[in-house]
Amino acid sequence: MSDTSGTPQIVFACVRNGGRSVISRVLAEHYAGGRVLALSAGTQPGDHVHPEVAAVLEKLGLDASRERPELLTRDTVAASTMAITLGCGEECPYVPGVTYVDWPVADPGGRDEETVRAIIADLDGRVRALLVELVPDLELPPSVLADA
Repeated sequence: MSDTSGTPQIVFACVRNGGRSVISRVLAEHYAGGRVLALSAGTQPGDHVHPEVAAVLEKLGLDASRERPELLTRDTVAASTMAITLGCGEECPYVPGVTYVDWPVADPGGRDEETVRAIIADLDGRVRALLVELVPDLELPPSVLADA
């Protein structure tokens, strides 16, 4: 997108940036159709996205192959409309004027496929509701879990 002015930016933040925040970012990008810019980052980014997360996302038709853990910076938060925290707690930089929402969601790292799918289902509902709130006229495509 060449002009992102007026486009809401969301940063999804967790500790390692290998699971919850990546799932949320991928889902938001999928559903938003360019109407929202979604980023993900971690306060202590790991070396890679959890392979069990990438595998389940792929089975749902979502590509996580280009996702790389990134460091959450104050500048990233400051450039965002909203910061969704997923377990990073007090380590997440606070920037006045940015809306913060905490989603208490289990960490999918090292979990079995059924558990990872349940976490994705939880985040899917949260992301879809958030997008409708941010972009009221957005026509959401069907959930990636509809056929799963």
